[in-house]
Amino acid sequence: MTIPYFIVAAFARTPFAGNPAGVCLLPENEWLPNESMQQIAAENNLAETAFLIRRSNDFDLRWMTPTVEVDLCGHATLASAHVLFNHLDYEEEMIRFQSKSGELQVERDKDRFVLDFPAQAMAEVAITSGIKEALGAQPISLLKGRDYVAVFDREEDVAALKPDFARVAALDAQGVVATAPGKRSDFVSRYFVPAAGIPEDPVTGSTHCVLIPYWSKRLGKAELSARQISPRGGELYCQNRGDRVRIGGHAVTYVEGKIHL
Repeated sequence: MTIPYFIVAAFARTPFAGNPAGVCLLPENEWLPNESMQQIAAENNLAETAFLIRRSNDFDLRWMTPTVEVDLCGHATLASAHVLFNHLDYEEEMIRFQSKSGELQVERDKDRFVLDFPAQAMAEVAITSGIKEALGAQPISLLKGRDYVAVFDREEDVAALKPDFARVAALDAQGVVATAPGKRSDFVSRYFVPAAGIPEDPVTGSTHCVLIPYWSKRLGKAELSARQISPRGGELYCQNRGDRVRIGGHAVTYVEGKIHL
């Protein structure tokens, strides 16, 4: 069996930046066994590998890290849309993906792609010693949803973090987002998720489902610019639409080939 396979740098204009994602185009109506898809994702050793099946005009979409399947992934969704638009000559201006997080839409906007994702809520919680020990620093506030979100005063505070990944993995959340006001953007972030096999994710679309509503309210504006300041780094164009958020970015193909099983 051969599977068309791509590696795409998402939220980047050039290779070696943004977040690389694997994209596997599976035969119509034929998911591979979960174990096989997890083995492929582990062998790819990227933050996420996306698996796609075409269903008429829609696509079923699943995402796997090297160790687990996840319910929502932004950069691998953007990478999947890039493959469909640029390598499969998808002719519509919008793609609908059916996923574990419901229907996700990606729209082509000139030379970039815009994700339409559900906004996600957070609640403020007490800053614990576990968070301070995991991050090696004390945030000014702490919120929790799927992840902990640690808010800092300055971009430099986020850039300087050197987490204890074992302690981060032991926390009662999927991972930890660190965020602060930005110098060249409205806000910046980093995302640590070692429990899913990703010590630091280079650029994360899904965390912006909580960051966009938070910063939109705090800054009093619906449209925002964001930067994820991991070593690879990436830029995101953000819009708050109430119960939905729009997350835009560029993408570039790095690898095109086939997986042989």
